[in-house]
Amino acid sequence: MQESRHEAAQRAELPATTVVARFQIGCLRYLDQAGDALQPLPQFAAGPETLTRMYQALVLARAFDAKAIALQRTGKIGTYAAALGQEAVGVGTAFAMGAEDVLFPSYRESAAMLVRGVTMEELLLYWAGDERGSNFSGPRADFPICVPVASQAPHAAGAAYAFKLRGERRVAVCVLGDGATSKGDFYEAINFAGVHALPVVFVINNNGWAISVPLRLQTAAQTLAQKAIAAGVEGLQVDGNDVIAVRDAVERAAAKARSGGGPTLIEALTYRLGDHTTADDATRYRDPEEVKAQWRFEPIARLRAYLSGRGWWDKEREEALHGQCAERIQKALDAFEAMPPPGPEAMFDHLYASLPKALQAQRARAIEEHRRRG
Repeated sequence: MQESRHEAAQRAELPATTVVARFQIGCLRYLDQAGDALQPLPQFAAGPETLTRMYQALVLARAFDAKAIALQRTGKIGTYAAALGQEAVGVGTAFAMGAEDVLFPSYRESAAMLVRGVTMEELLLYWAGDERGSNFSGPRADFPICVPVASQAPHAAGAAYAFKLRGERRVAVCVLGDGATSKGDFYEAINFAGVHALPVVFVINNNGWAISVPLRLQTAAQTLAQKAIAAGVEGLQVDGNDVIAVRDAVERAAAKARSGGGPTLIEALTYRLGDHTTADDATRYRDPEEVKAQWRFEPIARLRAYLSGRGWWDKEREEALHGQCAERIQKALDAFEAMPPPGPEAMFDHLYASLPKALQAQRARAIEEHRRRG
């Protein structure tokens, strides 16, 4: 029988104190805050085509966020969680994924979801409290928005386990916030993923705040990426406001996972420039000077500067893009507002494979009441 590492360590004649392992956490960055390249860029960034599409996705995500907030203020949708300043994490992650992969998003991942093919009408429906918004017409296997913190992490690990058992070359990509790494669900998921070498990538949006709780009060760890080490999982940091770095890191992690190399945890360093949600007022707990300083690092201006510096983008294209985004969003808003509300039976129809008799009676009464009131 082969000797385990534990047995070998017990048998070895070791001094009273010794170092048995060392770890390092690296941080990947390609563009500085001025949009200048710090090192040779990956192949997908060699020309303007892909980078331009990624830039367009960043701008669309920010424009959608602004419209969603305006709609919440007028009562047309409910509480909304914007991704202002964090768009590069979502766009870079989604561009790194294959169509066959599965996204497990938190409530702040509209940028990734739009790139994956979730429509703006569906997102508006969801945030208006209409579950038809979770019935994606595009990425059918992607999971719906997860509002509970970190509960999608075990789901992602479970799906990745299924992919492995079936021999499918698919990857589960789970996106969480920094506060999620303080939850038991997160630790259980990365431990399970590490033990079974699962094809899963955990992407942590480290935006510095878990609602009003700053990162320093969430963890004493130097990095969130190092939390992967205890689970036997590779952990690394990326500049989360550098969309090229995010895509490259997630793409490599997904390729490793797809080829049997196991999970990766990526900590994307970014900053939440807006409120936690439309139900929040960050000015009550956050210094405005801190926010002002962070605007210098936001991802859209950084990539625009890089593109413009190479003659791949200009003012005319920028104005045209904003017009196209506004047109697409208005079209989605029109479709959303024209959508008739769901019938009362909707709250019963997806609860059970076979509805219990008591609920069958409730369903019938609800339909009759709705019909009687016209």
